[in-house]
Amino acid sequence: MHSSDTVQQAVGFLLGLTDEDTAARIRARIGLPGREHREAARSRLNRAWNWPVLPASVVLWVLEQDDPRLNVLVWRFVGTDLGLRRALARGVPFGPGRTDPVPVRSSYDGQEPEIPESYLRHGLVGALRRADSMPSARAAGSMVLTGDDWRTVTAADSERPLPGYTRWVLSVRPDCPPALRARFGSHPKFTHRLRQAGVLEGPAEYATAHGPAVRVLEILSLGHLMFPARVRDAEDALRPLVRTHLGAREEAWAVLAQLIGTFHGTAPELMMTAAAIA
Repeated sequence: MHSSDTVQQAVGFLLGLTDEDTAARIRARIGLPGREHREAARSRLNRAWNWPVLPASVVLWVLEQDDPRLNVLVWRFVGTDLGLRRALARGVPFGPGRTDPVPVRSSYDGQEPEIPESYLRHGLVGALRRADSMPSARAAGSMVLTGDDWRTVTAADSERPLPGYTRWVLSVRPDCPPALRARFGSHPKFTHRLRQAGVLEGPAEYATAHGPAVRVLEILSLGHLMFPARVRDAEDALRPLVRTHLGAREEAWAVLAQLIGTFHGTAPELMMTAAAIA
């Protein structure tokens, strides 16, 4: 199997959902290197700098680890999300129940976005209500950082709905509470924007409904380092599909290894296609 590390990691992740004897036999059949140690996998995180944009929910799962080393990686993917950039620069924790600040690494220390004038003049809710454009909404929304801030936003929207720009900016934030996001809207255009941003119900949806399969599986292969509390849900969603479509069929695995590098569909579609061809 002469292929990239990305392909090897992706196929290896699926093989990890089978029993050890089957995995060893398939690895020998397709020429896949042995399962790597965790230390080797950690070194592969360096390749993440070459990944395309991560879905918003995947970013959140990594942030929930409150690991300064992983936050350096996340900084690369928050892009123009001023709220996440500010939270990282301030060491705001994202893990459930955590309150202690996260150490800030030198790679983004001191890079907090400028505090918007509207916030200084009108406070959080006042700035959010005065947002009349996407830029002003992004600026005001960047001051929503902690659980208390989100509760303040929820109370304000319950009292009187926030402007549309504000709702949109906050809804695509990966740390927006699901209940509040549901309040913000359910129009097809709204849900389409959420899909575009990569707001997911959970890891099972990411594993089964996102593509291309090779990229999704590569990221999941590092899940035990990046989001260990979440990766099992993805494994549980894919394991029965691996059993049904691939099982111990060497030819099906060989076809999958040939297809995966250029396949644009989801992981379930990849497995079904490989099985059908074999």
